[in-house]
Amino acid sequence: MYDIAIISGDGIGKEVMESAEFLLDKLDLNFNFKYGEAGFECFNKNGTTLPEETVKIAKSCDATLFGASTSTPGQPSPIINLRKKLNAYANLRPIKSYKGVKSIKDNIDFIIVRENTEGLYSQIEYGDDCQVIAERVITRKASEKISDIAFKLAKRRNKQKKVTCVHKSNVLKKTDGVFKESFYNIAKKYPEVKTEDFYVDATAMYLITNPQNFDVIVSTNLFGDILSDESAGLVGGLGLAPSGNLGDENALFEPVHGSAPDIAGKGIANPCSMILSTAMMLDYLGEKETALKINKA
Repeated sequence: MYDIAIISGDGIGKEVMESAEFLLDKLDLNFNFKYGEAGFECFNKNGTTLPEETVKIAKSCDATLFGASTSTPGQPSPIINLRKKLNAYANLRPIKSYKGVKSIKDNIDFIIVRENTEGLYSQIEYGDDCQVIAERVITRKASEKISDIAFKLAKRRNKQKKVTCVHKSNVLKKTDGVFKESFYNIAKKYPEVKTEDFYVDATAMYLITNPQNFDVIVSTNLFGDILSDESAGLVGGLGLAPSGNLGDENALFEPVHGSAPDIAGKGIANPCSMILSTAMMLDYLGEKETALKINKA
């Protein structure tokens, strides 16, 4: 029996979550769903985008499925906050071309590993009407942890056995300097894995011109977020882009797309990203054969 936290959120999050629950109900496995609230509608109802009760539910479960949330003006992002509350420091976004789906190029198969708790998404902002400052937090500890995850993935995938570090250390000399240095420090533990590093702007171009060059990409929070959305465009769009957020004790899985309020309720939302995220969850839970069958369906 697996305890699964279900947080549908807003907009099409509710619709695609129905598909995930339908799928799980049809499997020859036992699940106990526990439901939590988050997002814009939750704020209007409870005065917060992420109630503590929802966090407690997520922490108590074997894994969490999250649908999507609509941004609430003046309020912190519930999904970013939930990742932090669960200490889900590693965001994994696989990018793969699928048979029957138009891709820019064939045989694309890489994964972006994004540090999930620091960088500009630390949400430390202050100032007045004339000037606003955002702090970019990068620590050696978090940078080494995320790099270690990337190298372990490269070994496990057993494809090119290569990790690409993406940064902007020529401009952000201190913060990205620490990130890049941490990457190469961890690389010493994995001599069998090839390494390279590129500036983020160059990587954005290489993803278009030669995406097959990549195996595992590791980057900071903002860069990883942007590059993974760009990469989704290579293989069919955000509707085919799953993601997992992993910590030492908790795991959270979600589609990369947003709540899309403009199409909510019209019955046209693509559930594939949610279903693929559910497959990632099953793989995390150890149900690897079931996850593989879903990915091949």
